[in-house]
Amino acid sequence: MLNDQETGRNYGSANIDKRSMRETDLLPFEIAIKEADPGMVMCSYNRINGDFACENDYTLNHVLKNAWGFKGWVISDWFGTHTTVKAALAGLDQEQPGSRYFGDDLRKAVESGQVPLQRLNDMVRRILRTEFAKGIVDNPPVPKIVDVFGGLEFAQKVEEQGIVLLRNARQLLPLSAASLKSIAVIGGHADAGVLSGGGSAQVDPPGGNAVPPPPPPPDQSPIETMFNTVVYHPSSPLKAIRAKVPRASVVFNAGIDRSAAAALARASDVVIVFVGQPSSEARDLELSLPDGQDQLIKAVAAANPRTIVVLETGGAVAMPWSDQVQGIVEAWFPGIRGGEAIANVLFGEVNPSGKLAVSFPKSEADLPHPRIAAPAEKHGPLDGALETLPPFDINYTEGLKVGYKWFDAENKTPQFAFGHGLSYTTFGYSNLKATANRVTFT
Repeated sequence: MLNDQETGRNYGSANIDKRSMRETDLLPFEIAIKEADPGMVMCSYNRINGDFACENDYTLNHVLKNAWGFKGWVISDWFGTHTTVKAALAGLDQEQPGSRYFGDDLRKAVESGQVPLQRLNDMVRRILRTEFAKGIVDNPPVPKIVDVFGGLEFAQKVEEQGIVLLRNARQLLPLSAASLKSIAVIGGHADAGVLSGGGSAQVDPPGGNAVPPPPPPPDQSPIETMFNTVVYHPSSPLKAIRAKVPRASVVFNAGIDRSAAAALARASDVVIVFVGQPSSEARDLELSLPDGQDQLIKAVAAANPRTIVVLETGGAVAMPWSDQVQGIVEAWFPGIRGGEAIANVLFGEVNPSGKLAVSFPKSEADLPHPRIAAPAEKHGPLDGALETLPPFDINYTEGLKVGYKWFDAENKTPQFAFGHGLSYTTFGYSNLKATANRVTFT
């Protein structure tokens, strides 16, 4: 464990102490780096205890390169470099994009002795060493035809394994194709496709967006358009559900008119409501579902309690209607064959086995920070190459009580706990025995 006495440095205001970082926020990165052995790590935009992440001596030098033994190189996120000397000495090895700080300015800093020549050599060595170690030099990538069909199948299997069954009251799921005569499919553009992630992580759907977005405002930049456009993959859950029950009536309602949606639900054997929450970087989220979707679910469930909600979200959302519906399925952002994957889980051809990687709180009040700190002035994505954004502090006062440990320590019951996930099997365990390094049970 590194501390101030060991490093002999002052790392700025104590917004988050080093022990908390090492045992909580940094631990997943440590596991990934040591097990996956990546060749490159990207530093982020934010400040950590006063220093930008791409010029943070503690995280890049002391933790990443020294404590963890990372042999690769550190590259900045797009326009995440802010200085030459400070960033170079703190462990940044490559600037992206361009060479505003690590071009002529770096050469002058080396010539003047502000940046030792051995530090420049270390940058070059880390990059070249990694290109050889990862086979880029000796076995360069060879262009080849993409296995499109194999990719589709793989994407579907990943989604099937990742879907989490959150609630299954009265064993409504899996649905019985033989006994159902009418199914209502409501909302979420389920007739057209499934929600995709956004921003720079967006995977362009073949054939274009399944739900054409409205034209962007005339004063909106191309980068803002990229972040704000909601994209759907052309994998229709409605079509996949109809394929499972060719003899049943499967009717779709867009969910815009709640009264019409409730009427359809009342006249159906079972209801499947699709709801979603688009997300990407540069976009803040609330726990509540957008666009009145909570009210839609309540109206439909009041008309027919045999309601299943399929969530297409990137993370936790509040569910004030959870006790009013019999089934809740978290499908995340389902991917290119998401419609087929969801249908396979709903009808039991695939047994859901996914588990939550985060706790789902009941409301914002249950979180360590119910309100997100923000700068007084609004800025858009990459505004001014991120250099005009005024600094503002977020103090992580919860210390080591991160994630599920917060709920446990504060005696707060989450809506669904970290690790939660049901299946269509039944099982039990007994005779549990635990020692310092061994757990056994029947």
